[in-house]
Amino acid sequence: MAYERVTGPLGPERLDLLFATLTATVANTARGKGQRARDPKDFLPKWDQGAPGMEWEEMLTAVTAMNRALGGTDLTGGGGHEHS
Repeated sequence: MAYERVTGPLGPERLDLLFATLTATVANTARGKGQRARDPKDFLPKWDQGAPGMEWEEMLTAVTAMNRALGGTDLTGGGGHEHS
């Protein structure tokens, strides 16, 4: 914990920041004249941005609908409700 306080986060959080910095660098080298420079925070994933207060049944219904719309296969046999 003390090391992370000095050097910053380790693991996935650090990788997110490293890849965001790399992506911003690539985007900025490829940008046209007059376009604003991109900041690494523009490329950081925003985790846990799900719908607040959504129950698991609502999430399952949404995922099932997305799977169906994308032509996926439901391998649960019962639409995922067998654990209800």
